Amino acid sequence: MKRRDFIKTSALGAAGALLLPQACSPGPRRPSASARMSLRFYPYELRLRHVFTVSSYSRSTTPGVQVEIEYDGITGYGEASMPPYLGQSVESVTAFLQKVDMGRYSDPFMLEDIITDLDSLSPGDSAAKAAVDIALHDLVGKLLGQPWWRIWGLDASKAPDTTFTIGIDTPEVVREKTLECKDKFNILKVKVGLDNDMQMISAIRDVTSAPLAVDANQGWKDREKALDEIFWLAEHGVVMVEQPMSVDRPDDNGWITAHSPVPVYADEAVQGLSSLASVKGLYSGINIKLMKCGGMRNAWKMANYARAEGMRVMLGCMTETSCAVTAASHLSPLADFADLDGNLLISNDLFEGMTVREGRICLPDRPGLGVKKL
Repeated sequence: MKRRDFIKTSALGAAGALLLPQACSPGPRRPSASARMSLRFYPYELRLRHVFTVSSYSRSTTPGVQVEIEYDGITGYGEASMPPYLGQSVESVTAFLQKVDMGRYSDPFMLEDIITDLDSLSPGDSAAKAAVDIALHDLVGKLLGQPWWRIWGLDASKAPDTTFTIGIDTPEVVREKTLECKDKFNILKVKVGLDNDMQMISAIRDVTSAPLAVDANQGWKDREKALDEIFWLAEHGVVMVEQPMSVDRPDDNGWITAHSPVPVYADEAVQGLSSLASVKGLYSGINIKLMKCGGMRNAWKMANYARAEGMRVMLGCMTETSCAVTAASHLSPLADFADLDGNLLISNDLFEGMTVREGRICLPDRPGLGVKKL
């Protein structure tokens, strides 16, 4: 099947799922014929509970923009989050959203047309597009009276464990952070890529034997050394590696994947749907993030495309409120790995949504995203 035909078939499958009856759920709401959508947005800075360090920077806050789309008295919520590496800002997101005229659309169910129009407004601005996309999905799900995992025909009981992320720090701080979270999560994710990787892993192993994932964020510079470290990591309970080397070195990343004892996932190397073909064969799987790909609709297409190509699927997030994290969680029954902890890393969440119970993602059984504003 050609790539274009596959994408079209995937989109039609999702649309067909909208028509399936649900025995024990509220029926769809019928809006008035004159209803039109309106868009509101405002900046909202996220405050991290701890300073967060990866191989290339540290930060204690993340800029964001909250989005609301109202239609016939119903409000859908969305969010843009802009960590440094995205190269986007409150100013760029606001400038993009000012160009969006939701009032021209009378039917919010025309997701494909609306999102195609959004894409045409600029070649980038993925976080701003994600914010509108998420709010639209929330709105449509509320109008249907169904959560998105059910609209997509997924089984909520198959949602996986989520990792909890520990940033780069001294062994003492890493040990303390691990003690705080080790009894709440079944798998931890550790940021690596500097010269203290082994000390951090050893500190974690002092207090827990839980499986680990590691994310180098392109921090490793030599492929031979990186592979040696991966073998050492595997011996110490690491079950996957994320983005080992720079995206500008595809051959080295492919060589590492070919020789690695554990799966290797692309993160920075894969942004949206159009970049999937370029990473096929270079990584075991891909990390899909709504802020990178432009939202839930593109994420759904990416997950199905990756599966069709025999690649593994990981769902990740930025530092986000429970709005965007919950949006991503509706796809989690499709995932081999999930790293949906961005809402747990902040101290000023605006929403209540997906929860983590005994380390496992629990999806809300409420219409749309299923989030409640606090």
